[in-house]
Amino acid sequence: MKRNFTAVSCLLIILFTFSFAGAQEKYKLPPKEIVDIVTAPPTPRASLSPAGNYIMFTEYEAMPSIAYMSQPLLRIAGMRITPFNNSSQVTSFNTAFIIKKIKDSKEIKIKTPAGAKMGNAQWSNDEKYILFSIYTDKGVKLYMADAATGNIKPLYNGLLNMTMGGGYRWLKDSKTVIAFTVPENRGPAPKSDEAPQGPNVQETAGKASPAPTYQDLLQSAYDEKCFDYYTTSQIIKINVVTGEKKKLGKPAIYQSISFSPNGEYALVTKIKRPYSYTVTAGSFPKSVEMWDKNGEKIQSLFEIPIGEGIPLNGVQTSPRSITWRALEPAVLVWVEALDGGDPEKQVPFRDKIMTLAAPFKENAKEIMKLKNRFAGIEWLEEKGLAFVSESDWKRKWSTTFLVNFGKPAEPKVIFDLNTQDAYANPGSSVNKTNSAGENVVIYENGFIYLSGTGSSPEGDMPFLDKMNLNTLQKERLFRCKPNTYESFVDFAGDNRNSIVTRYESSTEVPNYFMVDLKSGARKALTEFKDPAPQLTSIKKELIKYKRDDGVELSGTLYLPVNYKKGDKLPLVLWAYPIEYGDAKTAGQVKGSQHRFTFYRGYSQLFYVTQGYALLDNAQMPIVGDPKTMNDTFIQQIVASAKAAIDKLDEMGIIDPKRVGVGGHSYGAFMTANLLAHCDLFAAGVARSGAYNRTLTPF
Repeated sequence: MKRNFTAVSCLLIILFTFSFAGAQEKYKLPPKEIVDIVTAPPTPRASLSPAGNYIMFTEYEAMPSIAYMSQPLLRIAGMRITPFNNSSQVTSFNTAFIIKKIKDSKEIKIKTPAGAKMGNAQWSNDEKYILFSIYTDKGVKLYMADAATGNIKPLYNGLLNMTMGGGYRWLKDSKTVIAFTVPENRGPAPKSDEAPQGPNVQETAGKASPAPTYQDLLQSAYDEKCFDYYTTSQIIKINVVTGEKKKLGKPAIYQSISFSPNGEYALVTKIKRPYSYTVTAGSFPKSVEMWDKNGEKIQSLFEIPIGEGIPLNGVQTSPRSITWRALEPAVLVWVEALDGGDPEKQVPFRDKIMTLAAPFKENAKEIMKLKNRFAGIEWLEEKGLAFVSESDWKRKWSTTFLVNFGKPAEPKVIFDLNTQDAYANPGSSVNKTNSAGENVVIYENGFIYLSGTGSSPEGDMPFLDKMNLNTLQKERLFRCKPNTYESFVDFAGDNRNSIVTRYESSTEVPNYFMVDLKSGARKALTEFKDPAPQLTSIKKELIKYKRDDGVELSGTLYLPVNYKKGDKLPLVLWAYPIEYGDAKTAGQVKGSQHRFTFYRGYSQLFYVTQGYALLDNAQMPIVGDPKTMNDTFIQQIVASAKAAIDKLDEMGIIDPKRVGVGGHSYGAFMTANLLAHCDLFAAGVARSGAYNRTLTPF
């Protein structure tokens, strides 16, 4: 007994010593060169006002503090909520807003409190005011700034609810704000030590139902109470001129509220019970209601059931994508499945588009049927016209039609293309905010504008095209010059002769310019400086190579500042697998070696500062039929990795015995499999892995 007691005593002393030592442990800092880069003020973000007359610069934190990140966090219903301020978790706060008038370059700084941590800023449609939020230890407050003076004022004495619904936004009149707020006198938060009222019971329909897996789901009755408590909000309408405030409806879990173009109606979506423990809040049951402008319920429109049991790559059978039709006073548009939401079912049409006008008493009308799954709708600047897109997930194919909702006729095909063929991508339509505050596609005299990345074998070269919808002929108005990267941001005001661009190169930090499309004259709008000039001379190069099955691959190679030709460096290969239907598109070059490199957060680029070579975005295509491609997942990722290592070894840059691999999420799954199934790597970093992929092939 004495010997046993002595042994136990020694063990307790050791444990106590380790516990004490562990309690004194502090966070370790990385090498100074990394600290200097990470803590340097980041280059401000820039965005244009609704009419393009102003450019706003948003300064933000380089990284969140340990004190903030250590605050309690609720992980429920697929959400991450910070209880102390009743918001979704935010990891980067804005610190300053500065606006510049494009015409005369006059700058005005919004007079926010020193040290304030702010949410996103929103322009009023008339460009007179800016709406924003300030995060405090007690909650989130709503403020407004005068764009002409920079002066600010609080709009609401209570707290915003920033968990769902977006928190706040302008209505089209530029003087009314809708805010989701914490209900007054809601009482204390639920306590976790409450005794359960009964067992956790989940029911099964008794049929096979493959489903994706999600993080942070509800797990108990306590979680349900927390979800109710933190997501329930009171909608308030605020007149920013008079200060008048009016409650709309009663406290509920509001997913969204959207006012009709004429402002007379509000489309409201509420989340309701019973909740699910297998899907996220977005798939909980919902009620879709029609209110008048004063918040009085007119009628219930739809009851959306719980989103469990939906086939993989399928959709719900109830109405979805419910929205207002642009340029009409109050007309609803939505989509319904014709195949039971099952993509495996053989049917002539998969979806239909329906419409219903105020006062919403008549039967809905069918506008058109789609052979493939509905993929989106964009309203053009001319009344009745819209782009309607459908997609075939098996073929990776997308078709976009021009549809006249006012005069139903045979839709005209505008685009019909492989969604993975980056070289053939025509770009996206250029939109504007019209006088009614609606986001619409610019449409002038039969023409639209298209902006794209311009992918090519030499890398991305962004462009702006003008396209005739009658002939489908295009005119190129702007394209990035070789050895640089310059992308279209927006038109400068209503003048289609001048555009705002974002210019950068591998050695020049991104800055904004106004470019005259006719003369080519350029005017600098910003003069941002390099936040980490000590790294500008890091070598960066696009590397192309082939897999043993002939698939062409590429990646961006980074070499340290002091690299000398002939040195053989340890290599970090960083990648993310992407699935493709054919080898041709799988091998296309994505991105550009001429973009400026920012070193931020937990970027893998920091390896380069420590003497490593880095092959970033190394292509890892998984090619084949969607149902069977993952049967050869391991063979394909091993072959891609070997091709990259062999290429860099052949170039004399790396030591093939000192190669590490890394990736995030699905890239972490790739990393784990490469470490387990081949001998190419000496180490690996699997970051935030998505490992539950065992049933992917099925």
